[in-house]
Amino acid sequence: MSGSLASASWSRVETIWPYIAAGLVVVFLLSRRLDILRLGDEVALSLGIRVERTRFILICAAALLASSAVAAAGLIGFVGLVAPHLARLLLGAGHRTLLPGAALTGAVLVILCDTLGRWAFAPRELPCGILLALVGAPFFLYLLRRGGRIYEN
Repeated sequence: MSGSLASASWSRVETIWPYIAAGLVVVFLLSRRLDILRLGDEVALSLGIRVERTRFILICAAALLASSAVAAAGLIGFVGLVAPHLARLLLGAGHRTLLPGAALTGAVLVILCDTLGRWAFAPRELPCGILLALVGAPFFLYLLRRGGRIYEN
């Protein structure tokens, strides 16, 4: 079964909110360092960034956020892959706007796919992960076709 919001509840939110809050605080505090890391390890080192330590902390925060989302809704595979790329297309590459933009884009995608899955096949429900895969696969084919040129403007 692909992820679904059918069993989502406020009690799950109450359980995972401290983990989400901790992950978001870390990511937003280190968002400027993420921008510097995009310039390369040598530049980051020359600017005083402890590259390995920063990467480790950010990977832990990303794992905390991803595991919290999976605990709430299950595995909705393409949302974590499509939302950041779509947000980068819309907002640019600066992480101060990209991080909340990717979160909002992912939330909108999941809600739209969940709503469509409930409405289009009523009284049955199609999991939103399946619909998101139908959107995500062509989007990734588009990204592959364009190669690295997608972010150039």
